[in-house]
Amino acid sequence: MFKFIGFVAGYYFFGFFGALAGLFIGSFFDRMQAYGAGAINPLQNALRQGVFLETVFIAMGKLAKADGVVSQDEIDHVEQFMQKLGMTSDHRSQAIVWFRQGADAAFDIAPVCQRFMAICGHTRNLRQMLLVYLIVMALADGHFHPAEQALLADIAARLGYDQAAFKQLMDMVLNQSHFSGGQAGEAGALEDAYKALGVTKDSTDAEIKRAYRRLMSQYHPDKLIGQGMPADMIAMATEQAKEIQLAHDLIRKSRGI
Repeated sequence: MFKFIGFVAGYYFFGFFGALAGLFIGSFFDRMQAYGAGAINPLQNALRQGVFLETVFIAMGKLAKADGVVSQDEIDHVEQFMQKLGMTSDHRSQAIVWFRQGADAAFDIAPVCQRFMAICGHTRNLRQMLLVYLIVMALADGHFHPAEQALLADIAARLGYDQAAFKQLMDMVLNQSHFSGGQAGEAGALEDAYKALGVTKDSTDAEIKRAYRRLMSQYHPDKLIGQGMPADMIAMATEQAKEIQLAHDLIRKSRGI
């Protein structure tokens, strides 16, 4: 729509070259409308996708090594993670190289985060999805090791999250995980549901609805792909969206809305 308007307006006021400029500007607004802030030219997607993948698996290796030893459980989790994502064979091979690189005790994560911010940092969704993946990785054995939590906090700070924002995101992901597998646990399920959406039992119905819609928008596959998320990593976002949906359904049922 905006492409057409830009083309016509540009041609009317400035002729042929104005039409080209209008077409370019209109295309930008069409991408913004379709994919949200941070949408980019498809020609740039490959760069963002590569940097996103590299950062995820290097950081996973760093997390696995945070407590001093890369356990078999952590290696198995990464393997399961790649299988769950349905990654291509080329991406799997490269991901293993990156994971081993990050697991080197002498490896410095700071330049990796700097590069991520330079290429992907303009889009909040990609920064948040990176942290979500890493928090899920740290939860693989059922608890946070203090060294893992310290490393996650450091990475979050490098991605522009203050302590309060990071803690809220971590609480949300932790409680969303209680709804994995299609059902919530019995004890404290409703309390977990509120935390999973980042709200409280005192929040209004309208506030809960806004929080739910905001989260579902952040995990929308088309939006994430349009902003540079690798297509074979969308499965994880879809799983998180299902957990959010279950939490929201439980809240709605309890409130009769």
